[in-house]
Amino acid sequence: MTLEKLRLSAAALLIGTVAALPAIADDFAPENPECIAPANPGGGWDFTCRQVGKELQDLGLISKTMQVVNLAGGGGGVAFAEVVNKRGDDNDLIVAASSATATRLAQGAYPGNSIDQVRWLASIGADYGVIAVAKDSKVQTLPELLDMIKQDPRSVSVAGGSAVGGWDHLKVLIAANAYGIEDVRKVKYVAFDGGGEAVTQLLAGSVQAFTGDLSEAKGFVDSGDIRVIAVLAPERLDGEFAEFPTAREQGVDALGANWRGFYAPGGMSDAAYDGWVKMIADLYASDQWKETMAVNGLAPLDLQGADFQAFVSDSVAQIQSISREIGIIK
Repeated sequence: MTLEKLRLSAAALLIGTVAALPAIADDFAPENPECIAPANPGGGWDFTCRQVGKELQDLGLISKTMQVVNLAGGGGGVAFAEVVNKRGDDNDLIVAASSATATRLAQGAYPGNSIDQVRWLASIGADYGVIAVAKDSKVQTLPELLDMIKQDPRSVSVAGGSAVGGWDHLKVLIAANAYGIEDVRKVKYVAFDGGGEAVTQLLAGSVQAFTGDLSEAKGFVDSGDIRVIAVLAPERLDGEFAEFPTAREQGVDALGANWRGFYAPGGMSDAAYDGWVKMIADLYASDQWKETMAVNGLAPLDLQGADFQAFVSDSVAQIQSISREIGIIK
């Protein structure tokens, strides 16, 4: 099956911890730290900017409050173009990124832009994919939802915070393929600018299910608005997430993990780049961030500087190959 490699690729994102760091410029301090979240408030990129910004300040790693700017559009493409074309040498700027970013770059969805136009800073963990329904939905399990899709694909719309062909979309295809739905292109996926907007449409009854990541779904779970019917993890998570069933335990062998991290403008100085790398590495190593990871269901993924740059490059090449196999790109 063509999507078998995709399931293995998603699982592989969680493997390995790299400790090597580049030479650090200890005297760098951003004058006006800013983080662009390439989506509307409430999604995973928004969480990445706001949580990391808050904890960098809490730990004294930055002296000023991180300004968070939501710049939605094009599955992250509007923000990418803004950084490349207008802010290419901004030393104070970082941008939230994830597997969705790599997917869009791999598929040529940011016209005229490429992975080499920015500098990749560091990862802050990996976020397991989830499939959820509204709290009052009659659907109780993942097989129930997939049976509905198998019997009548038009009857079920699944919303996500990435564009068609993006990472949220691919997670649904992974599950559908694992359940034996032969032509996964029939799965009806509706794209929104961020997970928060996708969940809003779910609650409004415009769609029947949501595909996203655990960190962006958690707030809506805590408020009682949605129910997670499957986590795309190899086994149940610990702590407060232990109540969420995995797809595997329901007979659907689907895995999906979304890395989270940051990129910076391509013209950022080496001193600023090394400084940001060190700050994010110090944050990742802190007990406070370990607690944040545990509370939000993030799995370990510890990559900085050149190692993270190589990891993203490999991910893009891998996703390009897979996307060709399933006909998303030629």
